[in-house]
Amino acid sequence: VQLQASGGGLVQPGGFLRLSCAASGFTLSYYAIGWFRQAPGKEREGVACIAPGDGSTYYDDSVKGRFTISVSRDNGKNTINLQMNRLRTEDTAVYYCAQGLRTCPVHSGTYYSAAIDNWGQGTLVTVSS
Repeated sequence: VQLQASGGGLVQPGGFLRLSCAASGFTLSYYAIGWFRQAPGKEREGVACIAPGDGSTYYDDSVKGRFTISVSRDNGKNTINLQMNRLRTEDTAVYYCAQGLRTCPVHSGTYYSAAIDNWGQGTLVTVSS
């Protein structure tokens, strides 16, 4: 399994960024895949999940209505995207794409890092004026 994240950077509050995760080495329809983030001094938290096999999605309450997760396929390559709009300073963190579970959680706050089998490298998102 390989997960290659990209797209982080510096953005002003209210701005937007799009993160991408190139996924390979497993059948995407069999798994849930998503994004976690970890801010300095805080635990890693799950923010968004998508399971192409059953169509389920998950968003933490802190990002609901601002972030959108999606899957795109191009020339046989799968990419998991996270469109982040109306960014806030509290969104500043290292973001990780992650594979694990068969379906996404239902309730906010229940996408746990302990359930993840494979992690991509992190990409830093800094929201600051």
